[in-house]
Amino acid sequence: MFRFFLAAAPAALLAFSSASAEPVAYEFDHSHTVISASWDHQGYSRQSLQFTDYEGTVELDLETPANSTIDITFNLISGLWAGAGQDAFIGHLNSGDFFDTALTPTAHFVGTSFETEDGETGVMSGDLTMNGQTHPVSLDVTLNNAGETRDGRSKLGFTATGSLLRSEWDMGYAVPYVSDEIELFISTEMAVPAPAE
Repeated sequence: MFRFFLAAAPAALLAFSSASAEPVAYEFDHSHTVISASWDHQGYSRQSLQFTDYEGTVELDLETPANSTIDITFNLISGLWAGAGQDAFIGHLNSGDFFDTALTPTAHFVGTSFETEDGETGVMSGDLTMNGQTHPVSLDVTLNNAGETRDGRSKLGFTATGSLLRSEWDMGYAVPYVSDEIELFISTEMAVPAPAE
């Protein structure tokens, strides 16, 4: 649930990227990142799920976003969270009705294109693989803020939203009573890694 769309940054960050002339590695701040999916439950309520266990590669070219990459793997067996007391529900999500994690314990997203006109909003498209199926997903992305960490490393904040039809990944259990369309929401902070000691 992130190659990632990476918008061209404001002028202050363009100076940073021109010094390197190559994509720069960033890492997620897991304590300030939310990756979630939500859906309609029989018209009564809206439910949500968070993906909490993920790692990958994010490299940003702030002058030429098309050169940026994101490649993220999600560990589903230990990385699904729907709130306290939801063990039975999480167990169902891990079953063959949904993610079938006994056979496919991870999901994988790789960005394929990045489009922006103003350097602050745009569209990231990529291929999402889960439950043995790979299909394209597009997200509307906004650069929320650009600045520095307390120790002077480059820091960025993004929000991304989009949707998918879970039945395309062979997870059509209870459709249409539980909505096929899943809304995706990502809010993340990321920074250049601290130098190794």
